[in-house]
Amino acid sequence: MNRRKLLKQAAFGIGTGALAPWLFSKAMAQQAGQTNVPASLFQEIGKRGGTLTLPLGSTPQSWNYFAVIDNFAYTVLNNVFDRLMQLDPVTFELVGVLAESWTISRDARTTTVKLRSGVKWSDGTPFTADDVIFTFTEVASNTNLRANQAATLTVGGVPLRFEKVDDLTFRVVSNKPYGAVLQALTFSPIMPRHKLAQFKPREDPSGYSRVWATNTDPREIVGTGPFILQSYVPDQKVTLVRNPNSWRRDPQGNPLPYFDRLEYLIIRDPNIQVAQFLAGNLDQVPVSGAQFPDLKRQEVASGKIRVLRGSTIYTSPPHWGFNFDVPNPELRELFRNLTFRRAMQFAVNRKRIIEDVYNGLASLPGHGVAPGTFWYYDTRSYLGEWSLERAAGLLDSLGLRRGADGQRRLPSGRVLEFSFTYASDSLPFSAIAAILQNDLRQIGVKLNLQGIQQGTLLATATSGNFESILMAYGDQPDPQLRKDIWQPGGQLNYWHRSVWPERGSSEPKFDQMFPWEKNIWEIFRQAEQLGDQNERKRLYDRWQLLSAQNLPVIMIVKPDAVAAGHARLGNFYARDNRIIYTNFSMFEK
Repeated sequence: MNRRKLLKQAAFGIGTGALAPWLFSKAMAQQAGQTNVPASLFQEIGKRGGTLTLPLGSTPQSWNYFAVIDNFAYTVLNNVFDRLMQLDPVTFELVGVLAESWTISRDARTTTVKLRSGVKWSDGTPFTADDVIFTFTEVASNTNLRANQAATLTVGGVPLRFEKVDDLTFRVVSNKPYGAVLQALTFSPIMPRHKLAQFKPREDPSGYSRVWATNTDPREIVGTGPFILQSYVPDQKVTLVRNPNSWRRDPQGNPLPYFDRLEYLIIRDPNIQVAQFLAGNLDQVPVSGAQFPDLKRQEVASGKIRVLRGSTIYTSPPHWGFNFDVPNPELRELFRNLTFRRAMQFAVNRKRIIEDVYNGLASLPGHGVAPGTFWYYDTRSYLGEWSLERAAGLLDSLGLRRGADGQRRLPSGRVLEFSFTYASDSLPFSAIAAILQNDLRQIGVKLNLQGIQQGTLLATATSGNFESILMAYGDQPDPQLRKDIWQPGGQLNYWHRSVWPERGSSEPKFDQMFPWEKNIWEIFRQAEQLGDQNERKRLYDRWQLLSAQNLPVIMIVKPDAVAAGHARLGNFYARDNRIIYTNFSMFEK
C-alpha cells in the first residue's frame, strides 16, 4: 500500500494533509450496483444454495462473546454478530457494516455515527441505537467480563460516553481527543439488548457470564450477521443456517449469504484437517508452512484445489514470553534480567524457523506492529543474527557456568532448566519448540517442553501458570487496539502480572514496574489522547524501539497468510498479495 493510502487509513479518511483532527464525514461507499458490502469481496456473482463445511480446531467454550476469551468461539460467532465498521480487505480503509456514516468533530472529542436503516435481528426485532449503547456501556466496557474491551474504550482513564441521538444515531464523547476512536468501534460485536439486558451485566457479571452457554437453545441466540446458530453437537459439529433477516447484498442486489448452511467440524489435529479436506469432507482449510508444498503440488497436478498465499496485517506472530513472577526466585531474577533475555534472543534461529517450519512462508517480525503498515517502525536490526556463541557468552557473563555434564548451574547449584509451554496441536509451535530445545541444549540450558491444547494456551498465560511460553497475538491496524497487550498492567500483558491493578482499581502498580515499562505505559497514555496521527506515530515508534531494546517478549517470525480451498468455491481468491474471501460471499460453482 502506498503512503497516501496508509495515511488515509490512519486518519480514518480525513485525507493526507497535516492529519490534524479536522471535521470530516465518512459515508460508506456504494462501490458497485446495490452492494452494501465491500465490492472487493466479489470476483464474480454467486448463486444461492449448498453447505459450506469448515474445520474448527477446538470445542467452543460459550456462545456469550464477552464471557470468554476463546478464538474458536469467536470463529463461530463472527458469523452471527456484526460490528459497526470493518476494514476493506484490499485497501484497509474503513467501511461501514452496521454503521452507514460518521462524523468527527473538529476537536476530535465527539464522534456521531448514523446506523444502517432497516436492519433486523434474526428474530425480527428492529436493530437500533439502543443495542449499540447497551453493548458498549453495559458489556464491552465492563471490566468484570472476561473479554471486555475497556482498554480501547477509555481515554486518559475516563471511559468513553455513549449517547443516543435517535433510534438510528448515537454519539461517542471523550474527555480528550481520541485519534483511534473509529478503530476502537470496530472491535466489539453488537449484542441484542432485548435479549441480554434482562441479565444485568453490570449488576451481576458472574450471572451474565453464564448466559448463552453452549447448551442454550440456539433460537435464544440472535444476531444481525449472515448466519444463525442451528445446532451444536459437543466435540463434533456446529451448524449454522442463513439468517432469514440478513441485510447484506451482493453487487447486483442479491441477498447474502449465498450458502444455505455453514458447518464447522471440530477437528483438533491440523494434519487430519488437511486429510479431510483432500477427501472432500471440508471445503476450505488453513494451511501451515509444512503442509504448503504438498498441497501446492496437488493443486498443480489436479487443478481440483487452490492454495492461496498472501501477506496480511492480521496473522499472529509467535513470541516467547518469560514469567517475570514465576514462583522460583532464581528463575524470577533470571527472567527479569535483560542480559538473560538477550541471550535467549540470540538463541532463536529465525532463518531456520522461516525455512524449515514455515517453508519460507514467513518473514522477520516487528515488535507489536505488522511490518508494512503506517504504524510500523523498523526494529529488525535489534533481532540480531542467530549466534549460540554470543548467547553462551552472555550466559557466562551472568555467572551461569557449565558443570562437568555440560549443564549450566544456577547460583544455588541447581541445573538451569525451565519449562516451555506451547500448543502441541499446532504444527508450527511444535516445530519451533523442538528447534529451541535442541539449540539451548547446545549451550547448556535445559528446556522442558510442556505441550497443551491451543484452546487453553491463553488461559494458561494469563493465569501465570507457566515458566516460559510460546504465544501469539494477532496484529491490528492501530496500536491502541493492542493496548491491553503491550501497555504494562493490561489484562493480556501476561508476562508481568504483578503490575496488574488491584481489583476495583484502574491504576497499575507503578512501583513494581521497570523504568522502561513506565515509559511504555506513559507512551500509550499520551498516544490515545491525540488526534494528530503523526504525533501518535512518533510515540508508537518510541514504544516499538523500547520493546526491541528491552525484550518484554522475544518475537519469533511473522507468518504469511496461507489457505486452501476446493476449486468449486467461488469468490475465494487472491488479489494485491491478499487472500480474499468471507463465508457470506463464497459460493459453490
